[in-house]
Amino acid sequence: MAYVRMDVKSEVMDMYTSLIVLLPDGAENEDIPVVFLLHGLSDNATNWSRFTAAERYAASYGVAVVMPEVQRSFYTDMKYGLDYFKYVTDELPALIRRYFRLNCTSMYVMGLSMGGYGALKCALTYPERYKGAAAFSCVSDVKALLEVSSEGRRLEAAAIFGEDFPEKDDLFALAEKAVSLPPFYITCGDEDRLFPHSEMIRDTLIAKGADVTFEHWEGGHEWAFWDRSLSRAFELFFS
Repeated sequence: MAYVRMDVKSEVMDMYTSLIVLLPDGAENEDIPVVFLLHGLSDNATNWSRFTAAERYAASYGVAVVMPEVQRSFYTDMKYGLDYFKYVTDELPALIRRYFRLNCTSMYVMGLSMGGYGALKCALTYPERYKGAAAFSCVSDVKALLEVSSEGRRLEAAAIFGEDFPEKDDLFALAEKAVSLPPFYITCGDEDRLFPHSEMIRDTLIAKGADVTFEHWEGGHEWAFWDRSLSRAFELFFS
């Protein structure tokens, strides 16, 4: 695998931002699947490659992996801030095509916690763009989570979403409107406090007729669980 750590200029956000890309050896780049792998709230572009075997999994299946950095934005075009969602869904695939000659015609999106929310939002907003989506320990009901959050977290959320949580960022509203959904893989640890979030979004997607694989086992909000989840997601989508 080629491991590329780079900084790119985002025109959408008007700033430089970090990016890690994994490219399999001996492959025609134009034809390989591309996984956009999204980090969690307290993470950055490096965490997936630091704390999981993402590179080994990508090599095993001949898959390219793109790990962007979005700070604590919840993959959202912020009310008072930058357009991170537009960056991830529109500009980033174009940058990958330009720099690595990847067609990005077979795209998948995966993530953990905040990144799980981001992955589901990408797939529910633009279901025609993605061949599959995976969410591990995802935050699906942001509004409910904010109700039990600290004052600081609520102020942070107001800058991201505004005072009234918008429909464009509500996974359940997006699911109700979406058609021709891609397949989903959802996991959560039995001891994770976000387990009800995974059950709710699972049930909502199944009610919409989506192909949903839901798995859970012993574990909390932790990297050992997410590493296993990533391995199983690759096996499900690329075997």
